Amino acid sequence: MGIKEIQDEIVDEFAMFEDWDERFQYVIDLGKSLPIIDEKYKVEENTIKGCQSKVWLHGEVQDKNIVFTADSDAIITKGIIAILIRAFSNQEAADILAADTKFIDEIGLKDQLSPTRANGLVSMIKQIKMYALAFDSQKNN
Repeated sequence: MGIKEIQDEIVDEFAMFEDWDERFQYVIDLGKSLPIIDEKYKVEENTIKGCQSKVWLHGEVQDKNIVFTADSDAIITKGIIAILIRAFSNQEAADILAADTKFIDEIGLKDQLSPTRANGLVSMIKQIKMYALAFDSQKNN
């Protein structure tokens, strides 16, 4: 499934909830279902800068696709990175680079976050795109 289709699924899922209390509970549940990152990737170089809480993101290429794993020490943040991983993991680098992140605005997530969490969200997206850029440039060399 492509990035846009996954993003549309996420938007549809968030639309099912009546209010942001329910949506935040869903974000928390998504965080709890995030596959556990290998402890060896919980290192400083995999820490996302600009996040209020600790967030680790690791990406590696498997069969032409980038597979991301992540973790956070904050439950809401863990849910946010789970949403991003769902949208962008198991995709080719060029597709990740070309993808937009309008689905975040469509679900209204950024508007519900504190300024520091919103900055963290932007930092997470930027780091995912940086991985894609690095892997894409390796492929083209």
